[in-house]
Amino acid sequence: MRLRTAATAATSVLGAATACLAAGRYIADAVLRPVRLRPDGGSAPPAGFENTRLTVHSHGSGKIAVTRSLVARLPGTYALTARGTHAVVGRVLDAARAGTGEGGDLPVGDGHAVVVRELERVVRGRLEPGSTVRLTPQIHTGDPEEALGIPFEDVRIPGELGALPGWLAPGARNTWIIAAHGLRATREQALVVFPFYRRHHLPVLALAHRGDPGAPRPAGGINRLGDVEWRDLEAAIRYAVGRGAHRVILHGWSTGAAMALHAAAESELREHIAGLVLDSPVLDRKHTVRALAEARGTPQYLLPLVLRAALGRAGLSPGELSPVVDPARLDVPTLLLHGPADTIASWDDSRALAGARPELVSLHTVAEAPHAAMWNADPHGYEEALRRFITPLV
Repeated sequence: MRLRTAATAATSVLGAATACLAAGRYIADAVLRPVRLRPDGGSAPPAGFENTRLTVHSHGSGKIAVTRSLVARLPGTYALTARGTHAVVGRVLDAARAGTGEGGDLPVGDGHAVVVRELERVVRGRLEPGSTVRLTPQIHTGDPEEALGIPFEDVRIPGELGALPGWLAPGARNTWIIAAHGLRATREQALVVFPFYRRHHLPVLALAHRGDPGAPRPAGGINRLGDVEWRDLEAAIRYAVGRGAHRVILHGWSTGAAMALHAAAESELREHIAGLVLDSPVLDRKHTVRALAEARGTPQYLLPLVLRAALGRAGLSPGELSPVVDPARLDVPTLLLHGPADTIASWDDSRALAGARPELVSLHTVAEAPHAAMWNADPHGYEEALRRFITPLV
């Protein structure tokens, strides 16, 4: 009897362990899965914006009232999205209680605490009272012509796994900007800087890398946090040089910034790289994987399994930083845009990188900015830092 009881207990323990391991692997795959487009053309929110649902209470006279929360009060410019709907909101105007008469001429009347923001434009769809929207930093949708009226060329870049789609906006200079998006984003992420670079007559190539819609599927169907994807960025450099670029500046967000660091250290074409712009760079992969899992509501007891499974699936070592972030390997001017409110990419590692190479790295701190939303939180400050950085390089 005791042997049978012990065997039953052991089986239960093994069953629980197997279930935990399977759950860890499932969550790890979900964390590392590239972005997928919905049938309506929309996509999942970028990393760091998984839990940003808000309720619309009313809108009118260039204002919109949404349920009060920390997300609703983020400073700067963001989009509100839902299936078939995309709107752009600006600065916070007021925090009031609906139905109290506060908030000017904005009609609200259900007694909820609200935040009133500027409603800059409704790009498509309708904002109905009571509807649920999601706040996102990707304020532009569509291609450069559709979103911004900027002419562009659809290009196909020969990559390691196949042809990579790209948007090429022309410019008079022979220094090109190559833009690489970040975690759970698409090349639409780069559209916020297209007008800036156009004003400075710089060609911009926004790359869709492996795993993106229209691009080749990555091995295992998962994102490797820049450790492999950087070779697609190298392919874009080769394409740019073949089209007449003398030098390139790599502008990357999140894992796209990690890709830029890899390319600057490892690419056979690195002599063409004039500088790096790193927005919210993923420098500590262990920190980022854990943060992504926590954002999905992963129980604490499963986090070690998720971390081990994710790094194992991606072929990464959990105990070491990639050599690409070794400050000694950095040899080009670098603008690092980051802030302490980022919960996905380690702010401490960005400060350490900047502190180790002050002669090369300029750190522009953006307060209250979530992951890869540095432009959104302070567009003017972001672009001024960018202007000062690129002027001597072009």
